[in-house]
Amino acid sequence: MTQIQARQPAYIALAESGELARRAKLAVGELASCRLCPHECDTNRTAGQVGRCGTGRRAQVASYGPHYGEESVLVGRHGSGTVFFSHCNLRCVFCQNHDISHGGDGQVVSAEELALVFLHLQRMGCHNLNLVSPTHVLAPVLEALTIAVSRGLHLPIVWNSGGYESGHPLELLDGVVDVYMPDAKYRDPEVAERLSGARDYPDVNRAALVEMHRQVGVLRVDSSGVAVRGVLLRHLVLPNGLAGSAELARLVSGELSPHTFVNVMAQYRPCYMARSYPEIARRLTTAEFVAARDEFRALGLYRLDGE
Repeated sequence: MTQIQARQPAYIALAESGELARRAKLAVGELASCRLCPHECDTNRTAGQVGRCGTGRRAQVASYGPHYGEESVLVGRHGSGTVFFSHCNLRCVFCQNHDISHGGDGQVVSAEELALVFLHLQRMGCHNLNLVSPTHVLAPVLEALTIAVSRGLHLPIVWNSGGYESGHPLELLDGVVDVYMPDAKYRDPEVAERLSGARDYPDVNRAALVEMHRQVGVLRVDSSGVAVRGVLLRHLVLPNGLAGSAELARLVSGELSPHTFVNVMAQYRPCYMARSYPEIARRLTTAEFVAARDEFRALGLYRLDGE
């Protein structure tokens, strides 16, 4: 795996130049007619309204702390500093965290309070700041980062998302995010609409993956094996081939890089409302997972998590 010397995250230079604060102000202004995710629902989130994501002006945090269940390249010895945001811009019927993403469990926080969370995770010795389901809270996250950097934040930032991201918001994150960790859920629009309420997910996700790769490239690690920059792609294999693994493997190999780090995940189980959907109402079989993983191997994608 490619190693690089540990370096200062790029967002520190953006903060010193005033660019990070400018982007935060721009993102906050756009909440008045929100188009910060592909749904573009035009909700006035600054006036007490909530968007399709279920979130208003401020971010809502479900939990935070060192996490040891993430990919080994994020966890290292001291854990990944995860912040789990409430709500989501997708409506996956099989969501394992539905109490957070659909139910909205959590506490509304100010930008100042969120900055303190970031700094607390750094003081705990976490290797990175891992923002989980952050897409819909882009604006308050940028606000909080501006505050936290002025007080010494220097952790690499992991953008741990569902992979349903618009081009303009991703431009606001250029030079802010060190490690993009998006999902790549589906390649079929009908499946995406039925299971996540986002028919355009395949096209939106493809464009997002290409842009993320353009910004940070393939995943690189430091001398201790902890990720410092690049794309770490997650692909949850679904029963009956619904995740489109073969097509995704072709996309990654052809449009990103054969050196892309991919976590092909076998842990699907029918959670939340999944048992009401016959095609996903059962666990994944070993044969289905092996076949999906082999699609990536066949196209020369060798950086598969755990191998």
